[in-house]
Amino acid sequence: MTFCFNRRQALKLLGLTLLAPRVGLSTEKPLRGIFPIMATPFTSSNQVDYEDLAKEVEFMVRCGASGMVWPQMASEYQYLSREERHRGMRVLARAIQGKKAALVLGVQAPTKEDAVEYAQFAEELAPDALIAIPPTGAKSLDDFRAYYRALARVSQRPFFIQTSGGEPSVNPTVDFLIEMGREFPNFGYVKEEHSPIYDRIHELSKARPAIKAVFSGPVDLYAMRMGCDGCMPEALYPDLDAQIWDYYHSGQEAKAREIFSKRLLLVSAAQEIPGTRPYVMKKRGVFKTALSRRENTDLSDDAKREIDFELEALKPYLRVSL
Repeated sequence: MTFCFNRRQALKLLGLTLLAPRVGLSTEKPLRGIFPIMATPFTSSNQVDYEDLAKEVEFMVRCGASGMVWPQMASEYQYLSREERHRGMRVLARAIQGKKAALVLGVQAPTKEDAVEYAQFAEELAPDALIAIPPTGAKSLDDFRAYYRALARVSQRPFFIQTSGGEPSVNPTVDFLIEMGREFPNFGYVKEEHSPIYDRIHELSKARPAIKAVFSGPVDLYAMRMGCDGCMPEALYPDLDAQIWDYYHSGQEAKAREIFSKRLLLVSAAQEIPGTRPYVMKKRGVFKTALSRRENTDLSDDAKREIDFELEALKPYLRVSL
């Protein structure tokens, strides 16, 4: 069975988005649990498929995700135009209305001026939180500081600082993150992906209340033991990820480990077989195509058979079946 979504409902969501530039969303939703980084769907003509993007919200909710994030690196944000990012944010702000899950919008850009513009636009849509990858053109930690301070001047809602994806020679130190949380209380949220990840998560978790929440990237049992408040994995298996989180935090660690071990099968495939991610999103019935702007998606028959073989091991654990 594939994931089903009424086409008329999706088109209605898309149409309403174009009519209303501002959407009043609640900012009272808990920022804890599984917050997948949403994938970006593309049409056969290489355009963003906004209908499928709205449908992805329903998929996340049915899978049990506590929230969702777009657009980040796993969303191929580097390959999206400003107009596409703006329109996608509007689509998601409309699609999340009435849902318990939270929406986090990504506002990163190579320069602080562009990032501020995205943040101002996102603020008008009133999501539950914002997130920004550090600037790639930074020369020092002071450049990171100036970038996030500029964003702090235009954002009043919870704001995640991501520690990966920026200039690799600049270390967003734990002290820097705590400093930002003290200076701007709404900036005490961190997506921690900088090595040594587990030590940093543990340190940040002890720095409350300046630090409000620490998320890992991939779903990670060790990160949970170190005190993380949530995870921001890729979008392929939010139902598995939600179960891993729920089982672990209800004391059923053996069950969490069982599902986690099965999930690792497809993590390996995604790393070694370009095109696995969009293929799985299509296979799960979320997207109409298996296209990407970032990677080759022309999979061989052997590659498809391997992915399908490994997917079979996950079937007993999926809330939205194949």
